[in-house]
Amino acid sequence: MDIRCGTAGWTDKTLIACKRFYPRGSSSAEARLRFYASQFPLVEVDSAYYALPSAPNSQLWSERTPAGFTFNFKSFRLFTGHQTSPDVLPKDIAMALPAGITGPRKKNVYYGDLPAEILDELWRRYREALEPLRASGRLGAVLFQFAPWITRSPDGLALVETCRLRMADYLMAVEFRNQTWFDDQHAQWTLDFLRERGLVHVIVDAPPDVTNRVHTVWEATHPELAMVRLHGRNTQTWGATGAASAADRFDYDYNDDELNELASSIRAIATRAGRTHVIFNNCFEDQGQRNARTLMRILGVGPIPS
Repeated sequence: MDIRCGTAGWTDKTLIACKRFYPRGSSSAEARLRFYASQFPLVEVDSAYYALPSAPNSQLWSERTPAGFTFNFKSFRLFTGHQTSPDVLPKDIAMALPAGITGPRKKNVYYGDLPAEILDELWRRYREALEPLRASGRLGAVLFQFAPWITRSPDGLALVETCRLRMADYLMAVEFRNQTWFDDQHAQWTLDFLRERGLVHVIVDAPPDVTNRVHTVWEATHPELAMVRLHGRNTQTWGATGAASAADRFDYDYNDDELNELASSIRAIATRAGRTHVIFNNCFEDQGQRNARTLMRILGVGPIPS
């Protein structure tokens, strides 16, 4: 079984500040990525959610990692229905926004606010940024984590379909966050919807006693890839808003019993797809890296599969 474990990012501020993961002297971007890639076979480029990635960075990442290393990319937040500040758009695109889209009372824009020609250009630049990694065989899946308010409504279905068509040449994974997708009445419909469109279902581990999350459904919808994303089980910080960072929200340290339980489910799902990617998104300090190492030991997998 091809099971690869990694974390959501490798440059989180709290990870670097804790000084427990990177060895002394790993102070440059190149040194950190090279060390990370010596420890894990997989990483998720979480920064691509906050701002468009760039082709030059992707080229550098390709050069700094060994053959067989895999980058999954998180989709830019605008594409998945999230509120997006014009400040994070490329400057030329922000300047080209029509009058009335932004203003003192409207700090964010949404996908439906933007003209077709601007959306076309944003998608073009996003795909362009992926190409160096795809050309080197290091691009895995592109993750679309849809906003919590994206439901099974016609508008929600249309957004998923738009993203699928825009990413037709890439392996696309989908993580829903609204319960309507996987409640008891609609779970099978959603799984069939993903299978019919060639989309990877993202299996979510999160606090079990909160309502603003989808149910954990251990199913694979694509023959090439199963994906598991572990967000931690911190109920108190799960719904934090405002100034709370991702590291604060997902501050959780999986214990060995929890990881052994997860390993059993991961082994089972790995029999149903060619590859299985496991991403730890509990990104406070080095929790994700420590938990990933423990899970790899339990599963008996190494940094780069042979």
